Amino acid sequence: MLPEFFQTTRLNLRPIAPSDAGSIFTAYAQDAEVTRFLIWPPHQTPADAQVFVDHCLTQSPYHTRTYALRRRTDDTLLGALELRRPLQHRLEFGYVLARPFWSQGLMTEALSAVVTWAFDQPAIFRISAVCDIENTGSARVMEKSGLVREATLRRWLVHPNIASEPRDCFLYARTR
Repeated sequence: MLPEFFQTTRLNLRPIAPSDAGSIFTAYAQDAEVTRFLIWPPHQTPADAQVFVDHCLTQSPYHTRTYALRRRTDDTLLGALELRRPLQHRLEFGYVLARPFWSQGLMTEALSAVVTWAFDQPAIFRISAVCDIENTGSARVMEKSGLVREATLRRWLVHPNIASEPRDCFLYARTR
């Protein structure tokens, strides 16, 4: 099972909860700049964020868990991080961070904790994610968290906020 909780120096990551929908909408989900490189368009209403939360809650914590990323000092919602375990030996992830918290090392801190946990698990041999080739901030987060760029995946994902056709992505991973 994926862990219930992660804690770092500045952050708590706990499973997303129904009460998070309003904060998700306000903090980042409606922000076109934040969602630019994501695979979903900006939310138009708080109800869109509630649909997202409801979907997250239907996922099996054995295979997928979405965490609310919150500041430890005041419990402010900063973003989210999703872990997926498609096979017993592999872990994949995706993340989003509200714009006011960019360039503070917060997502690197969160992802580094996840990577450390992953390699403490005897059955996990690989952790990976992709990012659009123009998403230099995300690429930097993964590099600073110990992942290595393995490949460029041509025409890999549609980022609807940029184009309707699949775009090239970088594949980042760490293995043991």
